[in-house]
Order: sequence, then structure tokens, then C-alpha cells
Amino acid sequence: TGVTGLKCRKMALGEPDESGRRRPMEIEGSDFVIDCNQVVVAIGSSPNPLIRKSYDGLNFSEKGTLIVDENNMTNIQNVYAGGDAVTGAATVILAMGAGKKAANAIIESLGERNVR
Repeated sequence: TGVTGLKCRKMALGEPDESGRRRPMEIEGSDFVIDCNQVVVAIGSSPNPLIRKSYDGLNFSEKGTLIVDENNMTNIQNVYAGGDAVTGAATVILAMGAGKKAANAIIESLGERNVR
């Protein structure tokens, strides 16, 4: 079975702690589901170790980053990656560029016109 939705919970900022930081706190009973059939994981500053454990067959570098081609496609057909999972810690601008490159490759593979 594939993805059918993303379960979310609303958060609110709590009171400041001793450092002055307001930590996020769950709002009980605020759960909701966003219907979807695909999820793009875009978190962290290094490759999530769950990627290696969750997806058999992906090729990783010695640094633990995903190996991709010039269109950001992994060694598995139609599986794309970018950002920290590929480069390790880097800038948001580089991650956005990788996302755009992968999006263009996906659209091209579907026979559509490129994203601008």
C-alpha cells in the first residue's frame, strides 16, 4: 500500500524557558489529515539514517549521502533526492536548486513542459 495521507498536529509556542526560547507545544485534540498520495521528506541537516534503513537498493556515498545523477535521480528509477540527503549540510539555496532540477526532470519524464 502507498501513502494515503499525512497526519498532522497543530502546535503553539509555550512560555519562554530560562534561555528565553519558546518551545513548541502540542495542541491536544488538534490532529488533522492532509489527503495525499506522495510525501516529500525535507528535514534535517544531514541524511536521515532512516532513509538507508527504509529503502532497499539505494546507493550511498562513503559520507552516507545519496548518490544521484545530473538530474538528481538516484540509482532507482523515478526516485529523486536533493538537499542535505545528497550534499550533506549545505545552504537552503542549494537544496532549492536541487529540488527545481529534480522537478524539471520529473516533469520531462512525464512528457510535460519544464517548470520555469
